[in-house]
Amino acid sequence: MSDESTILVKWDDKYSVGIPLIDEQHKELIRLTNELYQGCLAGDATAYDFFFNTIRKAMNYVKYHFSAEEKILENIKYPYLAEHKKQHEDFVLKMVEDVKSFQKGKKFVPNNFVRFLKEWILSHIAIVDTQYAKYIISLKKQGKLPGVLGS
Repeated sequence: MSDESTILVKWDDKYSVGIPLIDEQHKELIRLTNELYQGCLAGDATAYDFFFNTIRKAMNYVKYHFSAEEKILENIKYPYLAEHKKQHEDFVLKMVEDVKSFQKGKKFVPNNFVRFLKEWILSHIAIVDTQYAKYIISLKKQGKLPGVLGS
């Protein structure tokens, strides 16, 4: 259970890309970001354990989400898929680097990481994912949307 002071980021419908599956995954990424933030508020020993337990979940979920999103973009022949994948890869590398730094004893990495995660998720959804959402809308208007997305 969390109150307003433990919420770092909130979902807003302006982040919707128009694909319910992806929107639900984005909401889960935001939930995990808030969970990590709550761990950072708990204090050193608790934050350390919480960070590692939650970061594992977050990393697995991020990889799952990126894979699902990239599959959809591949299926619709999104022209900027390579660039999109590169951003995903860079993000995963940053996550791995931060976890390694934290394991080596760097202080405040969890707080920095959570803020980075918030900024990255929101800017990625609001800017980069909105670009493919526009592409999808254009395909819908042309009646060229394959499979489940076309319904």
